[in-house]
Amino acid sequence: MAKKANKQNVDKVVKKVNKEFDRTSSRIEKLIDEALKQFDGVQNQIQEPVRKLLKELDELRDREMKRFSEEYERRLGEFHELQNSVMDRLGISSKEAKKAGKKPAKSAQKKSASTKTTAKKAAKPKSGATADSPASATKATPKKASAAAKKSAAPKPKDKSDLTQIKGIGPATAKKMNEAGITSVDQIANPSAEDQEKLQAFSSVKGFSTFSDEAKKVI
Repeated sequence: MAKKANKQNVDKVVKKVNKEFDRTSSRIEKLIDEALKQFDGVQNQIQEPVRKLLKELDELRDREMKRFSEEYERRLGEFHELQNSVMDRLGISSKEAKKAGKKPAKSAQKKSASTKTTAKKAAKPKSGATADSPASATKATPKKASAAAKKSAAPKPKDKSDLTQIKGIGPATAKKMNEAGITSVDQIANPSAEDQEKLQAFSSVKGFSTFSDEAKKVI
């Protein structure tokens, strides 16, 4: 009897556990269903604005493309009109240029003919001039040659104011000597007492002792 009672108690417990498990599983399923429904709702809420935005972007793109194509066609038409007008003007101007070009060509031909005639006249030599020119040229050349020889033979006068002719005196020293009052080669070759005092200021210059002898060579 005790064993039967224990089995009945166990069966009751198992049944209760099964019932509770069924209840909890059904609740879990309900919660999952509700969560999925909420997720679908949120997804729909997100998708609708995105779809609207994409639709608006497509419409805007279509409008801009249409406007661009219309503007392009309008500008292209204006360009063709301008091109045609320019071509018409160029056609008229080219005809006028051809007409005007014929006149200068004729005048140029006349000028070339006149220049040819003048050149022929200038090319004919005069008889008197041709006969006398060789003799006069032969007479004039010896005189010119002798005059040139005399000029070349005459020695050029030396510039005694150029102190750089003296060996050892450079441009800087010559400038200082000029400032001191030594302005001639003679003042160094044959210096006076006053010149000697002036020259003493340059005694430290290299080769000062030979300046007098070198100046005499220049003279």
